Amino acid sequence: APLNAYGRTKLAGEQAVRAGGGRQVILRTSWVFSAHGTNFVKTMLKLGASRDHLRIVADQTGGPTPADAIAATCLHLARALRDGAPGGTHHFAGTPATSWAGFARETFALAGRAVTIEDIPTAEYPTPARRPLNSCLDCSALTAEFDITPPDWRAALARVVAEVKGV
Repeated sequence: APLNAYGRTKLAGEQAVRAGGGRQVILRTSWVFSAHGTNFVKTMLKLGASRDHLRIVADQTGGPTPADAIAATCLHLARALRDGAPGGTHHFAGTPATSWAGFARETFALAGRAVTIEDIPTAEYPTPARRPLNSCLDCSALTAEFDITPPDWRAALARVVAEVKGV
């Protein structure tokens, strides 16, 4: 039940992959971050360089997922398919679950920046697209079928913050 155009296009893409036939793996993920591109972590570090107080949504939860872990998982799954694994649709997201505000707090703590985070509800941060309050993904099937353990996003965040800061 996609909430917005982004979700509807993701669903349409999944349906097209399945309709193509053959073995495939669809990997659903969320809250992707890295030292490259545009993402929440880099936005927070940029804002935190010029502000000491930010209002961040605290009632949406999810599992921040490091891009390098997604890439490694895709390679693992491609090899498994090549070797005869059945494929299917799987979830892959970082653990433990957190809110955007919690993610921001950890980002600033690792960056050594004294930025006060004010928790706000989604209703106080309107966006053109509706966003789910719960983006947590159950990754147990991926672990059971492929022995892939979801990453602890906090360890990956420490590496990303260090890379962005040039440490």
